[in-house]
Amino acid sequence: MKFAVSLLKLAQDAKEAANRLRLATTDEKNQALELIAKSLEKEHEQILRANGEDLRIGRANNLSESLLDRLSLEGGRLDNIISDLRHVASLPDPVGEIIEEQKLQNGLLLQKKRVPIGVLGVIYEARPNVTVDVASLALKTGNCALLRGGKETLNSNRALVHAIHKALAKSPLPKEAIGLIKSPNRSQVKQLLKLDSYVDMIIPRGGEGLHQFCREQSLIPVITGGMGICHLYVDASADLTRALDVIENAKVQRPSVCNALDTLLVHRDVAATFIPEVVKRLNNVSFRLDSRALKITQAGKLAEDGDWKTEWLSLVLGIKVVDSLDEAITHIQTNSTGHSDGILTNTESHAKAFVEAVDSASVYVNASTRFTDGAQFGLGAEVAVSTQKLHARGPMGLKELTTYKWIIKGDYHVRSE
Repeated sequence: MKFAVSLLKLAQDAKEAANRLRLATTDEKNQALELIAKSLEKEHEQILRANGEDLRIGRANNLSESLLDRLSLEGGRLDNIISDLRHVASLPDPVGEIIEEQKLQNGLLLQKKRVPIGVLGVIYEARPNVTVDVASLALKTGNCALLRGGKETLNSNRALVHAIHKALAKSPLPKEAIGLIKSPNRSQVKQLLKLDSYVDMIIPRGGEGLHQFCREQSLIPVITGGMGICHLYVDASADLTRALDVIENAKVQRPSVCNALDTLLVHRDVAATFIPEVVKRLNNVSFRLDSRALKITQAGKLAEDGDWKTEWLSLVLGIKVVDSLDEAITHIQTNSTGHSDGILTNTESHAKAFVEAVDSASVYVNASTRFTDGAQFGLGAEVAVSTQKLHARGPMGLKELTTYKWIIKGDYHVRSE
């Protein structure tokens, strides 16, 4: 394959920078992160101006409200991003940690030591916050990152990476550690997936189409995630008044994100009284109802089969009446993407059964699915929310951006057999 010269150069520079970055001390990495935070503060007005241009173009191109919401850095979001960056700097550095250690009978000392992965290729859409989150987590763990955002956020990403590069130029870390693929040409995504000589891991953040494309085309290991079809099951024993607060938070607080609620399952014993209360509370939400829920309330339309496998990313909620905990679990096992699913119950045995049976990356008892987030989990930020089972699951913070190597210490040992 013929690679774009600029992309190949970015990857080569990142690989070389990774060899230098893995030797950086914690103090050097934290110093760089603080310099980036200050640079983002200094460039605050220019970044918001660039983001405003992306929003203007997005509206002109009829982007959905959910995409525009994810694209926006307004309303204090940029300040929150900077705060999260500083939180990452304050966290313990996982690199160099001895995970396991044992001494064999022959006297060899074996250690498993946590080390950086190397070069990360991150592909994402309409989320300029990812640019800073990935940069901070990558640098803290001694990794380099090649960033490929969507065309709808190109101005924002250019402004953010410009501020990051200005900071890195003053820091002990190589500026090439963070690279931005500026071309909106989608062919460069396919080319990035073939750069296995330079890139060690691909992390796509987007819809199922992007994930499938990366799985099919990549010569590099792919961590998939970030697509959430999230459920809450309201058990017959749930505190229905408090359950309304959780459901409203999970659905309405920020409906355009992957941890927002998509389907509400309600036990038949409380459905007749509880579903009308849900409809009343969520008065700005559209509903997709199964036949039994539709008999209880006419405030929606009959759900189609595909609705139960839809990540709404908007003010739409599916509601289904179930006969039992087992039926709720079966529905989740059939339709969930393994992101975030929960139960609202006051019966401990039901909570335990749900937690054991539902094999999602994040499983909740009496809490909103909106907590599936690196900052909310105390990780500082996240590079993605993994919904697969190898290497990492759930919000990927600092430790999830490391691997390990074996260190074997001997006294001039030789193998005898």
